[in-house]
Amino acid sequence: MSELIDKALENATDTKAIVTGHGVLGQVGEVFTKTFGDAKAVLVADENTWGVAGEQVKKSLEDAGVALEEPIIFPGTPTLYAGYENVTALRDKLEPLDAVAVSIASGTLNDITKLASGELGRLYMNVCTAASMDGYAAFGASITRDGFKITRNCPAPTALVADYDLMAAAPKRLTATGLGDLIEKVPGGADWLVADELGIEAVDEYVWGLVQGPLRDALSDPDGLAAGDANAIEGLADELLLSGLAMQAHQSSRPASGAGHNFSHQWEMEGHGLDWEPPLSHGQKVGIGTIASSAVYEVLDQLDVAAVDPEKRAAEWLTPEQNDQRIIDLQPIPAIQEAALGQSRAKYIPREQVAERVQLIKDHWQAILDRVKPQVMTPAEIADILKRVGGPYHVAQIDISIDKLKQTYYQSQTIRSRYTIMDALFELGLLDEVVEKLFGPEGYWTNAPVPTDGMIAPQV
Repeated sequence: MSELIDKALENATDTKAIVTGHGVLGQVGEVFTKTFGDAKAVLVADENTWGVAGEQVKKSLEDAGVALEEPIIFPGTPTLYAGYENVTALRDKLEPLDAVAVSIASGTLNDITKLASGELGRLYMNVCTAASMDGYAAFGASITRDGFKITRNCPAPTALVADYDLMAAAPKRLTATGLGDLIEKVPGGADWLVADELGIEAVDEYVWGLVQGPLRDALSDPDGLAAGDANAIEGLADELLLSGLAMQAHQSSRPASGAGHNFSHQWEMEGHGLDWEPPLSHGQKVGIGTIASSAVYEVLDQLDVAAVDPEKRAAEWLTPEQNDQRIIDLQPIPAIQEAALGQSRAKYIPREQVAERVQLIKDHWQAILDRVKPQVMTPAEIADILKRVGGPYHVAQIDISIDKLKQTYYQSQTIRSRYTIMDALFELGLLDEVVEKLFGPEGYWTNAPVPTDGMIAPQV
């Protein structure tokens, strides 16, 4: 897959160098000097990542003649949270230094370093410590500010080093987190196909290929990933990097994020699992969101879309004020409510356009079904992969009740302007029917086996 990464680098807007392989940690210094010349470096880590790679990275930089500032090392416990207050703290430490930040990090600390460097207008480099998320090479950082989590604009790292052996030795929960983040590209890709079919957001064939081309192979060995097999980690890590490069090329997270991610974002903004140690991770929640959105796709062919009356749907369409009230009722937390109102207003359709949109969906419904069928997997298939890799595969394991999950189907539709299958169903007036199917006597969530081992936290 390294050929794909090399090709993707040719079209990357920010990243100039990526070195992947077994035992490549010693090449950090060489990559740094080739990329940044005689610039100084400042290492950014937490106590955990410093413990597994800090001294090796430091030695590699020193051997390459790189001048080093005193490293910035965050505590290892409690686990660092991707909150804007931590971005501010790091930015304040970096600002007086004339040095390139080199983060030794997985998801959270990488995003914090990325945004802090971006706000200072500086380049940065990352040494990947786990195959735990797709944001390493991505444009933007997923950070919570004022209670609302969203991808915030900032450049991707200028250089990356990913040592498969180091990543394979990471805690198993981090690998399961990475697979949870990655597997959402399956229904997320279907969401993009829906938007493309309706002429709302065209598929970019180049970035589609970066993500979707190697995706099934990267998901094919959950048992090897659970066992820490470095060869299995190689496929997962490369696909996570490619997903990030795709987002970088597209200047958007669309190639790698669909409705399933919105379930995770909703729970994250509500603070769910943040008081666990370690906290319930983004990828763990995304994995459950992937099951949730895949369950929607499983019942699409049961819907009588032909019976939907466009004029009737237009007549019953909510006014802007009524739609705002719908959001307010669904989102009682003020910070989430305010942001959700903005996102939902951005995709609100005026009543006079509703009949035309509904007719468009009806006209293209069979084509939508035909296009998404080979793309999606069943929720049971997704759950089996997550179970085998050692991640949560039922809401009971992450302390989400069935009632809360049911509510999240509606809440998640409000928090992002990006068009997904949930929006098409809402516009058709069929979202209620779909949700009731999923929780009815024959529905997935009614019949999904509930694990007997309870919640996953705390897990190390």
